[in-house]
Amino acid sequence: MSRLYDLSSQALRALYDRRIVNPPVLDIDARFPAARHFVEAWPALRDEALALTPRLHAVPRFHELMSEQTAISTHDGHDWRMFLLKVYGHPIGPNMAACPRLAALINASPDVLSATLSLLAPHKHVPQHRGPFKGVLRFQLGLSVPLAADGRPAAVLRLAGEEHRIGNGQALLWDDTYPHEVWNDSDEWRIALLLDVRRRGMPVDMALLSRLLIAGIGTVARWRLPALTQAGRLDA
Repeated sequence: MSRLYDLSSQALRALYDRRIVNPPVLDIDARFPAARHFVEAWPALRDEALALTPRLHAVPRFHELMSEQTAISTHDGHDWRMFLLKVYGHPIGPNMAACPRLAALINASPDVLSATLSLLAPHKHVPQHRGPFKGVLRFQLGLSVPLAADGRPAAVLRLAGEEHRIGNGQALLWDDTYPHEVWNDSDEWRIALLLDVRRRGMPVDMALLSRLLIAGIGTVARWRLPALTQAGRLDA
């Protein structure tokens, strides 16, 4: 299954890359105007995320949600946990209820297809990988980011060979089909909000293809939703 996922992702990326060209980092205001509402609310979103940490053991690891990602999730023995709130258009009720301020922002932003709180354990390294297709963009907002000795954020995103340190209340909109890796070079957990945002302004045929792909992934997500909901329940 992992091999099939890799091959299909490569084919999709090749198709999109022939038609859509953009830099790794994109303009937030132009591409995702609703981002400002998430950035403005980051202290409240941080508090909601930190309220989850006493029950962190109940938040599933990435590979427990998506077995195709086992290689990048488990390779170093440190945890990468994902608290899913919305999966390709389908909200996870108990998790949305646990983060009401974040849920309200998600519900008010129709271009947000998926929403996740990404929790990287101390010294976790996520090896280089690529997203499957350009139909969505990745918005990242730092919520609880530990600092290095020099005062800079200790968590690093290396995207297309360039390092980005996204600190508390800081955001980046980027194309995850570019090669990227992440590491948390600290003794504390790093928490970031990840949103998959619908890409606008594509050629008509690519926009149609993206709608079909998003609908297909959404159908699979709806089929898997009961398992995802149970996996993400903090009272499970």
